[in-house]
Amino acid sequence: MENKIAVFQKKEIRKIIHNNEWWFVIEDIVFVLTDSKNPKGYIKDMRRRDSELFKGWGQIATLLSIETAGGVQKINCANTEGVFRIIQSIPSPKAEPFKRWLAKTGYERVQEIEDPELATRRTRALYQAKGYSADWIEKRMRGIAIREELTDEWKSRGAKEQIEYAILTAEISKATFGITPSEYKELKNLKRENLRDHMTDLELIFSMLGERATTEITQTNDSQGFNKLKQDAKEGGKIAGDAKNALEKKTGKKVSTNENYLDAPENKKRIE
Repeated sequence: MENKIAVFQKKEIRKIIHNNEWWFVIEDIVFVLTDSKNPKGYIKDMRRRDSELFKGWGQIATLLSIETAGGVQKINCANTEGVFRIIQSIPSPKAEPFKRWLAKTGYERVQEIEDPELATRRTRALYQAKGYSADWIEKRMRGIAIREELTDEWKSRGAKEQIEYAILTAEISKATFGITPSEYKELKNLKRENLRDHMTDLELIFSMLGERATTEITQTNDSQGFNKLKQDAKEGGKIAGDAKNALEKKTGKKVSTNENYLDAPENKKRIE
């Protein structure tokens, strides 16, 4: 499965590819349409109000593994058809534009299956629209490619998606930066946001080095099974960690910072 973030009217909606189609986090949908401070409570009230929705909830909502601030968790998601049904129970002036957005998102997925390069171009355009600099985008896109190569290796060598991927990623992060991804999010005061979308250039570079080194070590060792992959992750992360420490010693500056895109967007940095 592949976790992504979609944006509707500047608000993020987590989505994931499941059975070759997009599934969206229901809580995020409800939050976007209602601005409710308690989406979970709104969903409960909505199901009580709509008896048909209550009866058919099991056919609409499916628990899927989604990355959260507390790690990977099972969260109720719905596909495009299910989301359309949920929208019927939400009186919101955003309903119609959201339906058009949702239909476009589903169509784009079909296009991406036929031409995978479209997904890369759309991701790049999204970062540009959010104000990231061209140099940062290049690093981020390269990091995505390196990450995908690593997870492909993990999958082919017996690691279980999501749960074990998260553990292996945490090992690389600890060896590189001295903290896990969840601890890194706390440092940057992030919640649902994607950690790497809020990293500085150097943080991205050392993240890439740790993951690329891990891939190289895994391929060289021809490692199989979670335990061996975990050792590779520690060793790959250590290579990046040693390089990071050497730079910090030379410059007297910490690589890991609480700086993030929320506080200092790239377009504002360029102006300043």
